[in-house]
Amino acid sequence: MIEPNRKGDVWVFAEQEDESLSDVSLELCGKARELADRLGVKVGAVLPGWNVRELSYRLIAHGADKVYFVHDTQLEHYRTLPYARVMCELIGRHKPQIVLYGATPLGRDLAPRVASEMRAGMTADCTDLQIGDYEDTKAGVTHKDLLLQVRPAFGGNIIATIINHDRWPQMATVREGVMALGNGDPRRSGEIIEEKVALTDFDLAIRLIERHREPRKVNLKAARTIVTGGGGVGSKENFKLIHDLASAVGGVVGASRAAVDSGFIGKEHQVGQTGTTVRPALYIACGVSGAVQHRAGMEESAKIIAVNWDREAPIFSVAHYGIVGDLNKVIPMMIRAIKERA
Repeated sequence: MIEPNRKGDVWVFAEQEDESLSDVSLELCGKARELADRLGVKVGAVLPGWNVRELSYRLIAHGADKVYFVHDTQLEHYRTLPYARVMCELIGRHKPQIVLYGATPLGRDLAPRVASEMRAGMTADCTDLQIGDYEDTKAGVTHKDLLLQVRPAFGGNIIATIINHDRWPQMATVREGVMALGNGDPRRSGEIIEEKVALTDFDLAIRLIERHREPRKVNLKAARTIVTGGGGVGSKENFKLIHDLASAVGGVVGASRAAVDSGFIGKEHQVGQTGTTVRPALYIACGVSGAVQHRAGMEESAKIIAVNWDREAPIFSVAHYGIVGDLNKVIPMMIRAIKERA
């Protein structure tokens, strides 16, 4: 366990694959910049890999002050043990106070192993991060400037704030898309620090023989237009209306948790705190009641249109335009109107 270092930097694990940075790493650089400014410290990014040094400049443009670059052929493709060794070694050397990871399949594999090795606490799947104080009434002590790690709990029915005042670094994985991705400032300057980490035979016990990557079926984060169906659609067969409307407007099909849980469509389409957070130019919600967990994942869309028979549905509180009516009648009318104007 590392003793709390209240002057330590805020770090981001820079996830890259095939010499391309993940969006969530850049999103986290922006959030880390905000947290570090509040604490009066620097932002660091850890970039393990092979032939990826040039990615350091993008990390600096998005808010990093220092990029700890580890260059090794054994790090060309992700494997848990070598990457965990790199993170643990660098955390031990530089003692950051906060370390953030994307809640991607890679981040969800790496972060718990590092937390276990460092004997630090970790909060998974955060949707917000803040700096605040914690008053320990039992000990009569107030801990200043802790990382407040906010995430859904109990199946998304409540929002929990988790703190860690005694086992550092404070660590969290953060869902993709919940932090805004800025444009970056190419004029920013920063320091690229090459680090050496000796990998042992144990770290390299698993050998990569072949790689097979399955392409993503749906990319909600990148979609400019999303048409989402909720539990009010009624059935898997009726979900064809949502597909038809999405096709008419050139959009991607989304779904609420109720629709996914009912088996109308796969989880990869789920929008909300327990799915994907999105910010499209146009979001059309059909038969979506608008529970707080769903609204939190789409309310920053530029324009929101809601179709629901219940005029009291919470979705109307965030919609720019609302249509009260039966979606089985409204959606075909919308499709006809769109095709007539095409």
